[in-house]
Amino acid sequence: NLSYTTDEGRLRSEFERHGVVTDVFLPQDRNTGRPRGFGFVTFTNRGDADEAIRKMDQIELDGRTIRVNESRPRGEGGG
Repeated sequence: NLSYTTDEGRLRSEFERHGVVTDVFLPQDRNTGRPRGFGFVTFTNRGDADEAIRKMDQIELDGRTIRVNESRPRGEGGG
């Protein structure tokens, strides 16, 4: 649920407020090359990641209310 205008640099700068970010990945649609509206942020330690989840879930970023949670391998969890 990220805005299509949110890029990796913007996401990194927001999440780095909570700890050291080692990677940011925004998947793109293969056919259009447009962002798919979600991303992955990797922290160096679990405590920072947990803090970012707590503090950034449901905030507004670039005009969209974002969901922040721990990613899980496909097939696990909801849906």
